Amino acid sequence: MFSDLGAAKIFAWVIFGMIGFAAFLYGKKISSFRVMLIAVALMIYPYFISGTLFLYLAGIALTALLYFWRE
Repeated sequence: MFSDLGAAKIFAWVIFGMIGFAAFLYGKKISSFRVMLIAVALMIYPYFISGTLFLYLAGIALTALLYFWRE
């Protein structure tokens, strides 16, 4: 998993992790379980996806889901 660690993957981990962390704090503030669940998914999904392209596509999809599926 960590053998092909490149700058693009590290950047994706940091960016989507920060988005997930901020969304989790926001979801906790407004008491929205849905937002907190998607935020946790944003923070942990990079550990399960190895391809850089799929890493970005999943991050963009989860971020879009977070934006469009709000209350």
